[in-house]
Amino acid sequence: MAFDVKDALHPLVYQDILQVAQAPLPWEQMRNKTLLLTGAAGFIGYYLTVALLIRNDLYGDAIKVIALVRNKQKAQKRFGVLLDREDIDLVVQDVCSDIQIKQRADFVIHAASQASAYFFENDPVGTIDANLTGTYKVLDYARKCGVQSALFISSLKVYGALHNQKGFLSETDIGSIDHTSYKNCYAQGKRASETLCACFHKQYGLPVKIARPSYIYGPSSLDDDRVWAQFIANVVRHENILLKSNGAALRSFCYVSDTATALFTILLKGQDVFPYNIAAAHSNTTIRGFAKAAVQAFPERGLTLAFANKEDEKEPQRSVLAATPEILDNTRLLSLGWDAKVDLTQGIRNAIQIVELQN
Repeated sequence: MAFDVKDALHPLVYQDILQVAQAPLPWEQMRNKTLLLTGAAGFIGYYLTVALLIRNDLYGDAIKVIALVRNKQKAQKRFGVLLDREDIDLVVQDVCSDIQIKQRADFVIHAASQASAYFFENDPVGTIDANLTGTYKVLDYARKCGVQSALFISSLKVYGALHNQKGFLSETDIGSIDHTSYKNCYAQGKRASETLCACFHKQYGLPVKIARPSYIYGPSSLDDDRVWAQFIANVVRHENILLKSNGAALRSFCYVSDTATALFTILLKGQDVFPYNIAAAHSNTTIRGFAKAAVQAFPERGLTLAFANKEDEKEPQRSVLAATPEILDNTRLLSLGWDAKVDLTQGIRNAIQIVELQN
């Protein structure tokens, strides 16, 4: 191999991903096996890929990663010299096309999707197609390979809007989604893709798992339009955070390394077509709570949280008539032995430090 991962990455990044590689999982299932990972250069895909390369370095697992990406230049910039290694093959193609890989995979993780609000508004067809056609192509490839296990990364957005009086969302909850609105291209695409997984399992016996991550946060790009990423970008730029709402929306968050560990847990230990929520209970917070944690991550910078409208400064009170918040019940995942290691404060600090390194 050309480069050990430890020599190619900054120590902060390496330590972040090392947590995934050292998770107590039945990694022996993957020893000397091949995994196809779509969306490999993406936010979560990068962590999944590099974690396997680290395992090869430390434990000699000899796992081959077929990293499928759409943008070659982005992948080359993301992985750098790691692409010179023999245990990673870069495949450049659109996931909505027939998978042009002659090599047989033993495992498949489908992480490719357009998860940005920009695409929901400007490319709703491409967004839903990446889920519908893309998922079909990946599942069909997995079927032809006779994989040991496949994993579809779904989303909490499949729950839609509901009032279940519990204050959280369990995997059996089903809310309403306006399927005639283009704005729901992502949510409806993920929902239909889960049905595709169930169909492939029923008709072909495909061993496919389903993960429903909460809001994954961590070191992203400065131009990422997700609200948490904008807060991190503010701190990196030494800017105060200005909220244009009261920030009352309550959400489950999970740090990227914990999410990656959860995905491997589900791939290797989960039940087929049995969705698993991914959330860190200690990181449940409101938008304003996340923003407050971001400005307080490095108090020496003296950053503040302000509100565009004076009336939004008052701490909001949650109405009993409000829809169930995007708080995920993670009991199923905990039963597999997973547990979140990174709390919100540490996760935000990690993300800020790593983004600063990269810019």
